[in-house]
Amino acid sequence: MSRKLLSLVLVLGLVLGAVSVVSAQDPVTVQWFVGLGSGGQDEQIAAQESVVEEFNATHDAIQIELIIVNNDVAYDTLSTLIATGDAPDIVGPVGIKGSNAYTGSWLDLQPVIDEVGYDLSQFPEAAVDFYRDPVEGLIGLPFGSFPSFIFFNRDLFDEAGLDYPPNEWGAPYADGDEWNIDKLTEVAMLLTVDANGNDATMDEFDPENIVQFGFHTAWTDPRGMATMFGSGNFADADGNAIIPDNWRAAFHWYYDAMWNKYFYPNDSYANSDMLANGNPFSSGHVAMAASHLWYTCCLGEAATVWDAAAMPSYEGVITAKLHADTFRILKMTDNPKEAFEVLSYLIGDAAPQLLAVYGGMPLDPEAQSEYFAALDETFTQGVDWDTVIAGLDYPDNPNHEANMPNFNKANERIGAFQTLIQGTPGLDIDAELDTLKADLQAIFDEVK
Repeated sequence: MSRKLLSLVLVLGLVLGAVSVVSAQDPVTVQWFVGLGSGGQDEQIAAQESVVEEFNATHDAIQIELIIVNNDVAYDTLSTLIATGDAPDIVGPVGIKGSNAYTGSWLDLQPVIDEVGYDLSQFPEAAVDFYRDPVEGLIGLPFGSFPSFIFFNRDLFDEAGLDYPPNEWGAPYADGDEWNIDKLTEVAMLLTVDANGNDATMDEFDPENIVQFGFHTAWTDPRGMATMFGSGNFADADGNAIIPDNWRAAFHWYYDAMWNKYFYPNDSYANSDMLANGNPFSSGHVAMAASHLWYTCCLGEAATVWDAAAMPSYEGVITAKLHADTFRILKMTDNPKEAFEVLSYLIGDAAPQLLAVYGGMPLDPEAQSEYFAALDETFTQGVDWDTVIAGLDYPDNPNHEANMPNFNKANERIGAFQTLIQGTPGLDIDAELDTLKADLQAIFDEVK
C-alpha cells in the first residue's frame, strides 16, 4: 500500500472513529424534581410519568429522569441535594413560596433564551415580567395560573334549604345582604351541624360531636388564611416584622370560628377520619372551602357536587389570593441548554396534559376553553368556570407568598403559629401575635 493511500486510510479511520465515538455518547440526563408544590397525587404522578416517557421516546440526545418527593420532606431533600452538589436540573411545578425558599439558586433564563432563539412573544409581556427578578434575572416562564375562590357543596346547601353563595364577584347574597365575612360567618354557622341535627346557631348545639362544618381553608398557611381579609405580609419593605391590622382581625376571626363559633374545624376535627384526615372539604362534610383551582385535584367525595362561588369582601374589598406555578432551572446545572429544552417542553407540548392534573389555568383564552372543556368531562355536574376565571381580577398585592428575610426559618415559625392556634383553645390571640412578631424580628435580624 502506498504511503499516500495509507495516510488516507488513517484519516478515514480517525474520522469514522470520531463519528463512532460521538454517536455512542450517552444522552444528557436532565433531572426533574417534583415535590415543592403539586405533583404528588396518584393522577399527577401518572401524568408526569407519561410526559417523561413521551419525551424520552422522541429524544435521543436528552433523557428526563423524574424525581418525586413527598411535599412534607421536599424542602429538606432539595436543600440537601443542593448542599451536597447533587442538585437536580429542573424544579417544578413550584410557586412563589417554594421559589423564595431558594432565592439566589435559580438560573437566569435570558441568556439561554437569547442563544437558542426562544420566542417569548407567545406570552403576554406582563406574564413574563412577573418572573423577572431585579437581582436574579428571568427565573421562570408563564405556565399555570391558579385563581382562588369558594368551593361549595351544593348538596349540603340544598339539605339545609339555603341559597348558594353568589357566583358573581361583588354581588350580594340571595337575601340582598352583602356577601362579606359577616355573611359568610352567618351561613357557615347554619351549615355546621352536630350529631343530633342542631346547627351552630342553636343553644342545644354540641361542639364535641360535630358531624358537618360550614367553612375551611384548604391547604394553606397563616399568610394564605389571612389574605381573605386583604393583602399583607409579615415583613415590611425594610425587612422589619409587622402584623398588619387586617391580618390581626383575620386571626381573631379564624380562632373564634374554631373555638367559639365552631363552624371551622380545629386540628383535632380536621385530621380525623370523618374529615378525610386533613382534607376536610373532600370528605363531603364541609359546606364551603376557600382554595385555588389546583384543589380540583383532590375533591374526593365532593367531586360530583361542588361548584364555584365568589370570595367574600372584608371592609368592602375582595381579595382572591393568586398562585402561579412554573418550572425553574437551578443555576448549578451542568447542562443549561438541555435543561431549558426540557423546560420549554414542559410548558409547551406537555402543558395541556400537566395542567389538566395540576389544576392550572393557561393564559391563552383559546387554551382556556379547551382546558375547562376537559375539566367538564371530570366534573359533569356543570361548574361555573366563569367564576373561577373572574378570580384573577382580585389578586393579592403583595402576594401572600412574598419573600421574607431568612425565609425558611421565618416560614417555620409561622407554621408553628398555625399549629398553635388550630390545636389550642383558650389562647390570647393578641399576645400570641405579639410573640410571633417579636420572634420573626429576631429571625429577620439574623440575616441583616
